[in-house]
Amino acid sequence: MAFDSLSEKLNNVFKKLRGKGRLSENDIKDAMREVRIALLEADVSYKVVKDFVKTVSERAVGREVLESLTPAQMVIKIVNEELTELMGSKSTGINISPKPPTVIMMVGLQGAGKTTNCAKLASYMKRTTGKRPLLAACDVYRPAAIKQLETVGAQVDIPVFQMGTEDPVSIAKAAVSHAKKNGNDLVFLDTAGRLHIDETLMDELKNIKAAVQPDEIMLVVDAMTGQDAVNAASAFNDALDIDGIMLTKLDGDARGGAALSIRAVTGKPVKFAGIGEKLDQIEVFHPDRMASRILGMGDVLTLIEKAEAAIDEKKAREMAEKLRKNKFTLSDYLDQLIQLKGMGNLQDLVGMIPGVDSKALAGVTLDDKALLRTEAIILSMTPYERENPNVINNSRKKRIAAGCGLTVVDVNRLLKQYEAMQQMTKQMSRGKMPAMLGGKGFGKKGKRGRFGF
Repeated sequence: MAFDSLSEKLNNVFKKLRGKGRLSENDIKDAMREVRIALLEADVSYKVVKDFVKTVSERAVGREVLESLTPAQMVIKIVNEELTELMGSKSTGINISPKPPTVIMMVGLQGAGKTTNCAKLASYMKRTTGKRPLLAACDVYRPAAIKQLETVGAQVDIPVFQMGTEDPVSIAKAAVSHAKKNGNDLVFLDTAGRLHIDETLMDELKNIKAAVQPDEIMLVVDAMTGQDAVNAASAFNDALDIDGIMLTKLDGDARGGAALSIRAVTGKPVKFAGIGEKLDQIEVFHPDRMASRILGMGDVLTLIEKAEAAIDEKKAREMAEKLRKNKFTLSDYLDQLIQLKGMGNLQDLVGMIPGVDSKALAGVTLDDKALLRTEAIILSMTPYERENPNVINNSRKKRIAAGCGLTVVDVNRLLKQYEAMQQMTKQMSRGKMPAMLGGKGFGKKGKRGRFGF
């Protein structure tokens, strides 16, 4: 994630504070100096850092902290509260019009991922609210922009309105009219961007805004661009009075300063975050949860939400019953791998668990090819063999290997993986939680481990 480096540095600061027991004002002063350096190195705006450190320092040298039995924890609590406040205190959604359709105008510089994230956001709203979105191609300048929007629209099963290279203002007005006639209650306008901010771009966006009076102007910003992202946000906000921000590429190795600076500089909330290239990899931006993740305190709520989205409730109940009766089959094993993969990057998921260092699993991912091999092997078995793997002898292994185009060695490897997983389920059925994280089940960095990771 974008904040890994900042998180590591802040946790080193707090580790030193915990080692001191009672704290003096000089201890806090030294700690705040390191916090300031860590934030500046994360590309947070200088003014934002200055104000943040001043506020935290003033609270941290108060009697509440210095006379506390656990002063280091009080300092961490203050930093957590101020980080949350810095990013906007609470999450906010899209402004929905009481009279449909709601018009969302997506703006941003070229290369920020505006077209892709237009489809991401529309798909998210369709999934979570049951609304019927329409994508409108208002970028008539960038080569293949219309085709790209049609492609991503088809992938998420959302219709695209386009009029070729007509005037963008006319396209926007026609798209809203089309939505009213066809029952689309959300309209996403994919507007043009430039490689830099110029007067022509802003004039066109102002004209579209005046013509359709959007309910939401959403600025798409690339988190990887650091301070440039903050500067772009300020310029767009001054010209258009934006309503919210969507940060993209937060899953990358950016320093993350944009997320901490952008709300303070513009006064407008970060509403959504893009966390991967796939069209379902989008999250609501929760300032409190992000602050917890930055400080290494985990993000259990987001982890639960990901699990709920990826795991079929009926299958989960059936699996619980099978675990209770110790009847975990190869078909169940395959289902679990597929559903775990659907939750996203393993390292990011582990980072959401309080007290677990996600860096311990740096580079560890679910191997798509290994999953395909596992699926091929299991599907080459008979239903009886899947339910009773102990009957799979050498002749059956040869038949299974031939059926899936792999080797007997691959079949043996899978059966060993399954046996290890079965041992874990036995422990769980007896009420014992196995050491799943950090144990031998995970591969080394960049390598695949026993469970196909």
